[in-house]
Amino acid sequence: MPKTIITAALTGVLTTRAQSPAIPYTPEEIAEEARRSVEAGAGIVHIHARQDDGRPAYNVETYARIDAAVRARCPEVIINYSTGAVGVSREARVAHIATLRPDMAALNMGSMNYAIYSSKHKTFYHDHVFANPFADILFFLEAMNVAGTRPEMECFDTGHIHNASPLIDMGMLRPPYQFSLIMGVLGGIPGTTKHLVQQVDNLPPGAHWQVIGIGAGQWPLVAAAVTLGGNVRVGLEDNLYIAPGQLAQSNGELVAKAAELVRLVGGEPASVSEAREMLDLPLH
Repeated sequence: MPKTIITAALTGVLTTRAQSPAIPYTPEEIAEEARRSVEAGAGIVHIHARQDDGRPAYNVETYARIDAAVRARCPEVIINYSTGAVGVSREARVAHIATLRPDMAALNMGSMNYAIYSSKHKTFYHDHVFANPFADILFFLEAMNVAGTRPEMECFDTGHIHNASPLIDMGMLRPPYQFSLIMGVLGGIPGTTKHLVQQVDNLPPGAHWQVIGIGAGQWPLVAAAVTLGGNVRVGLEDNLYIAPGQLAQSNGELVAKAAELVRLVGGEPASVSEAREMLDLPLH
């Protein structure tokens, strides 16, 4: 069984400290969460920028502060920055990639309804259309190629995987291909092992992939992905709970549980240097 790369998604864009006191906001807090995650077994950190009061940030200056703080604590960790946003220009969504040239950056691979529904209150929260037409995908991809940044293709459904085909045919997407299979978002594919197998079967040959389970279904998907030879992402962006009804105290705690699950099914988490070798991402 190959070693498993664990990604820690440190903060996200929607969750707040009203939901979990552990959510980091400032560059120093985000960097400390990166350190805890790497010490617990993460090889990659995925980061959305926040303003110091917790609101989303998209400006290069904030990302630069985060970049410096993370690299001071974890000089070799693979950094993956978000480019996702609603109501923000595509130029603003990718400006930090051109400037900071991270190892990886998220490339959302299709449009979708994106919502959170409460069955208790019979109402929708964060109900919006997440628009990613091909023109925008190509715009982001070109910026990543110029920066030497690996596109991490975020796929919320099977059609998003196949949206890579014309980009490969155009020569804009180049191997090795990096896919994230995001499961359990309302509007996307359900978060079940059956659907994960379907997603993996649709990947192009030789692709690297990880599963991103949203909410309580995260942990069964982690175990399933490891047995299928994939990698995993955990963290406060995706799931606030270490166990039913028990809030996680940090991203490091979530990474430690993922590492334990990896070992329980016969695997071993990859170190940062091993993750770089496996993904062909040499240190800049």
